[in-house]
Amino acid sequence: MLAMDAGSEDAQRLLQSGARPAGCLLAMELSDFESWQILTARNVQIARDAGAMVPLQLSLHHRALFHIHQGELDKAVRLLAEDDLIREMTGRLTGGVTRMLLAAWNGDEARTGALMRAMTDEASARDVEVPVSYAMLAGAVLNNGLGRYQVAVGYARRAFELDVFAVGPLAVPELIEAAARAGDPSAAGAALRWLSERQSVAPTDWATGMEARGRALLGDDAAAEDGYRESIACLERAGFGAQVARGHLLYGEWLRRRNRRSDARSVLRTAGEMLFAMGAEGLAERARQELVATGETARKRSVATVTTLTAQEALIARLARDGHTNQEIAERLFLSSRTVQYHLRKVFTKLGISSRRELRATLPPAER
Repeated sequence: MLAMDAGSEDAQRLLQSGARPAGCLLAMELSDFESWQILTARNVQIARDAGAMVPLQLSLHHRALFHIHQGELDKAVRLLAEDDLIREMTGRLTGGVTRMLLAAWNGDEARTGALMRAMTDEASARDVEVPVSYAMLAGAVLNNGLGRYQVAVGYARRAFELDVFAVGPLAVPELIEAAARAGDPSAAGAALRWLSERQSVAPTDWATGMEARGRALLGDDAAAEDGYRESIACLERAGFGAQVARGHLLYGEWLRRRNRRSDARSVLRTAGEMLFAMGAEGLAERARQELVATGETARKRSVATVTTLTAQEALIARLARDGHTNQEIAERLFLSSRTVQYHLRKVFTKLGISSRRELRATLPPAER
């Protein structure tokens, strides 16, 4: 495991040098989900404790990216809302990659496209490849989610060919899925060989789970079912929630195509519930359509907002609900107590309540 003591001299040097994200990227490159989780959480805490706003912005984005892949898109949204508050003070715009991937997992085609264009234009002006690689990854995630596999192949292939550090473990599974569905065995086979070589060197649950899924997508019927089940089990152990949901979807689609409708319904229901709860609307719709194809009625749903609060108001409201004083919220978000009080008054008005006590009944339960 790659994690370090948050109070160690090494951790403090990473904070001071601005090189703090390096460990997170290394964990991604090695498909080490546990270390990615621990490092992102500790980096946020170190920066928060130090009151270092710019490092905190960077840490919030790495943590939000982790939550996206854990299948907790709502947590990513809240971290990005905190970044928006800090940006008002620093004037520093960060996190384009995270916002773009969040939009892609949401299935938001218009927003993803706009962010991809902005990122590739900026990258072209600076002559750098890293932002382009993430933009291609976002395009692959979006189009796989929408079932546009031929389009997704193009984006995923480009991300794969750029070979940017830490992007491969995220992009290669997208390429395998897209190419397998688009009838491009050459591209799918090359991506699976890359993944298998990585898994043999670093056999984490993340790598093993994705490699097993790749074998299932490309293998014959005799091996596919075991591959899907192995993949889901490994990714569940890793905590890779977004890909656990994707795994159920792919397994359910495979079962449905083999006329095992009863088995497919059960798996597809699980996939749809997980993806809908995540807010991954494109993929959730894919699961719904597959479920309908089994003969089951499945109504089209859309994710509704819990309140009419802005992202900043929702963040302050949750902190107040969880027992933080105005001064504590102000220190955490680098605001004045007066500003916090102003936002809370707006929250109470919008929610039709008059006290902090009522926040606990109005907002979702506090996370543990």
